[in-house]
Amino acid sequence: MASRAADTRTRRYDPAETRQRVLAAAHMLFATKGYAATGTADIAREADVSEGSIFYHFGSKKNLLAELGRSYGETMIAVMQGDDALADLEPGVMVTRCIDWCLQHREWETITGEACSEGKPATMMNPDAEPFYREARHTTVAWVEKQMHAAHAKHGVIGINIGYAASFTFAVVGEAIDASVATSDQGIRAAVLAETIRFVRAACGYTGAGTPT
Repeated sequence: MASRAADTRTRRYDPAETRQRVLAAAHMLFATKGYAATGTADIAREADVSEGSIFYHFGSKKNLLAELGRSYGETMIAVMQGDDALADLEPGVMVTRCIDWCLQHREWETITGEACSEGKPATMMNPDAEPFYREARHTTVAWVEKQMHAAHAKHGVIGINIGYAASFTFAVVGEAIDASVATSDQGIRAAVLAETIRFVRAACGYTGAGTPT
């Protein structure tokens, strides 16, 4: 019995498991109570860990939100890449996958407690959510840069400043997501998607047909 109890304690306080429980609890509470109304004591109670564990693993509530942003970025990356090799991905495919997924999940709204409305993009509505968006952006832009390097090397694309192109791509797609979420008009959504794809393809050195120049 003593050995079984010791095993249980070891599993309960495993660092990786503790981090995941804390993140899951923070995600749920930020979504239901709001970021500002959720304290670290609330998160600790929901995760069944000590409050000190939160500060040990994450340092602060803001860092917790930033970690959720990083995880969100990684999920979006997985959606954009799918089963394709980095060098074979085409901007129009990535943009379509990204916007479609965001329309279906709207994950950032549940985490930050902000809903997008006409003329008010979710990314600008809640200053408290800045750590989430900052980390999601950093994670996603780094991957877009990596993808561009791979695709440009394979297809011989030159003359593109990949750092700027990746940053601008993120900004344009973010605006497109906000515009798409803010309307239920399928015609407007289709126009937003088409224009976003055209813009991103040009910025990344592709022709209108999605062929590298």
